[in-house]
Amino acid sequence: MSSLSRVICKVPGSTSNCGSGFDTLGMAVSLYNEICVEKAEAAGDDSFGPDIFAKSEMARETVAAFFEESGIAPFDINIRIRGDVPQARGLGSSVTVRGGILGALAELAEAGWDKEKLVEVITKLEGHPDNASASILGGFTVSRFVNDPAKVEAVTQIEIDDSLRLIVVSPEFEVLTSASRGVLPKSLDFATAVSSINSVSCVVAALASGQYESLADAVHDSMHEPYRLKNIPGGASAIAAGLSAGAYTGWLSGSGSSVLCACSAEFSAQVMQAMRNAFTEAGLESVGRDLSADNTGLQILSCE
Repeated sequence: MSSLSRVICKVPGSTSNCGSGFDTLGMAVSLYNEICVEKAEAAGDDSFGPDIFAKSEMARETVAAFFEESGIAPFDINIRIRGDVPQARGLGSSVTVRGGILGALAELAEAGWDKEKLVEVITKLEGHPDNASASILGGFTVSRFVNDPAKVEAVTQIEIDDSLRLIVVSPEFEVLTSASRGVLPKSLDFATAVSSINSVSCVVAALASGQYESLADAVHDSMHEPYRLKNIPGGASAIAAGLSAGAYTGWLSGSGSSVLCACSAEFSAQVMQAMRNAFTEAGLESVGRDLSADNTGLQILSCE
């Protein structure tokens, strides 16, 4: 057994889909949670708040998955979390928790897991790889699967310059991913599918080439946004307002409720204000964040 008693991980939040890249595209953003995992006999770190392990089903599921996948005999732990990634806002909060727990446990137990293994296990738990790949590896990620999105085959990671500003506005309105998937259509017509393929290809090309101005009007999604945005008051209007204020493009972040517009730093303040105004007009308070991509992904901050 390792002599370590406590490990702290820092994990960035993420935006996923990026328009039509459903279950495939993700981008880590400069918004973070820190997860402290400690052996139960270790003294608690009060700065992280209370132990969530006893009351969080997601934490218990993640811990059980670690011991099953690693074959290591279970031991008692505490789990504490602090940070800024909001829950149920489409910014990958569940992956920050799962990733932090698994990354820390792998260090505590000397399991020898690399980041690719973390992505594999989190993808099984989440059912899709987009947020997992981005938050763990960092940058803009394109995840490949064949028939089952819960089984990631490979990930391409692309670094994004911080000159591309990601203006994220989150209304005071929660959206659970599990519920939002229930509003999606069971099939799409051929022309709609082709249009969405064209859009996602243009987004990938612009981000991969670093020609961010090519993102202009690149997102034309017909796969999920029309069905999800109608249940988020002000969401579609906020994206449209951001585009009118100078953003290149915009999308629903994950399943929402956050919306995101990508722009140059020159327009970031006015884009954010325009987006927040749209939510105000819809009767919702909102939080605006001027973010960049995080190209590092999960980090081990300390091992004791």
